[in-house]
Amino acid sequence: MADKDSRDEGERFAPSVPPASEPYRLKGSSALDWGMQSRLARVFRPADGRTVMLAIDHGYFQGPTSGLERVDLSIVPLLRYADALMTTRGMVRSTIPPASGTPIVLRASGGPSILKELSDEQIAVGMEDAVRINACAVAVQVFIGGEFETQSVRNMTRLVDEGQRCGIPVLAVTAVGKELTRDARYLRLATRICAELGAHVVKTYYCAQDFDTVTAACPVPVVMAGGKKLPELDALMMAYRAVEEGAAGVDMGRNIFQSEHPVAMIRAVGAVVHESLKPQAAHDRFLGEPGRQASPSP
Repeated sequence: MADKDSRDEGERFAPSVPPASEPYRLKGSSALDWGMQSRLARVFRPADGRTVMLAIDHGYFQGPTSGLERVDLSIVPLLRYADALMTTRGMVRSTIPPASGTPIVLRASGGPSILKELSDEQIAVGMEDAVRINACAVAVQVFIGGEFETQSVRNMTRLVDEGQRCGIPVLAVTAVGKELTRDARYLRLATRICAELGAHVVKTYYCAQDFDTVTAACPVPVVMAGGKKLPELDALMMAYRAVEEGAAGVDMGRNIFQSEHPVAMIRAVGAVVHESLKPQAAHDRFLGEPGRQASPSP
């Protein structure tokens, strides 16, 4: 019989050993349901609680952004180096290989183009479709200080409610718009509002002064937005400082896919985020990357 072996009953049941229960340590996430924690653990590496997210969702309001004209050529080769991919459902279904295994953070808000008032967004993806796509999170723009601030906050809270039912976390993307002053005081306001109203992760920009107060005041992970294209060393310096000052990683787009050598750049960013490599050392690694691959010509 299967239950007859050489061990006595007490040894088999180990009554003196307490049941193992490993807590989920990502900031602000210990009380979440198992499904949400599991999805977040795919986006943020459990070993260090950090992520290198690759943002390619620019087309939802900008159209074919420079470097994203052919996502199949410029982005698919980068997927193996990204912890997660922030993109749209149209791009997922048309271009992203299902077998890539890269976790998807799905753009779920939209509406206006760059020709209109950007803060006038609506929810653009139902949570059921996010489940069908097997998204690990959904992303929503929140325009604190924008003309349609309340509407954008309501978009976020509706997605939070739906996400709670389906077990899908919500990433709030804030501090957007040309007119906004991206100082620590504003970033603290914007990120804290999103977290207080239920966002599980907040993406925002880096500020040179007091960014550590932004991450400290936000009770959920803060992910740094890459912003405009910078020289590679400057982008690596910004990522390093953000992580050192409390960010749980980066969500970079143009600073990776608009680099002349995007594979080398995303690997260098990964070294900064996950190995705490100093910016100059990461830049040296970027320069010395064998067979650096350039973006395809438009």
